[in-house]
Amino acid sequence: MIRIGIVVGSTRSVRRTEVAARWVAEVANRHPAVVAGHATFEVVDLAEHGLPLLDEDLPALFGAYRNTHTKRWAAVVGSFDGFVFVTPEYNHSMPAALKNAIDYLFAEWNDKAAGFVSHGVHGGVRAVEHLRLALAEVKVATVRSQVALSAFTDFVITDPVQPGECLPGEHQESTLNEMLDELVAWSRALKAVRESSLQSV
Repeated sequence: MIRIGIVVGSTRSVRRTEVAARWVAEVANRHPAVVAGHATFEVVDLAEHGLPLLDEDLPALFGAYRNTHTKRWAAVVGSFDGFVFVTPEYNHSMPAALKNAIDYLFAEWNDKAAGFVSHGVHGGVRAVEHLRLALAEVKVATVRSQVALSAFTDFVITDPVQPGECLPGEHQESTLNEMLDELVAWSRALKAVRESSLQSV
């Protein structure tokens, strides 16, 4: 069984990202791999983990986590085989809270796969470009296909200070499913890599 976390990459109290993540979860739970019992998807909300600005004594590469919040986060990330990062674009990049959450850990990310759903005025694509680079450094393989939701056409917003509804255009669901196909395949392949590495130790 492949376990994939849908990471809500914003911690703001009012977040369009959380609304987008709910849409991702709805589509993901209809995916053939889930229906067949080969995969599960679970929402992982960074706001619920309350990670402070990185406060560990040693770099994550050492794996010598001191703080309880780090150990909890490590257990969550370590339990998944792959991830869908749902992220807004803040000032041409990913949110600081998301980068912080990545930086906390190292081994728990290694040899896993990730896909992306971004949103924003420009579809959030620049946030994903930065995310791909950061995740490569913690040995996460990122799939090619990604979903870029437009603030203008994929959300219904009646009040600009509220998250509104995520109602993506028809093509977005097919793109999401294409990304999920790739993600499930890569997550399965990399799980075999991790298991093989453990057996050879």
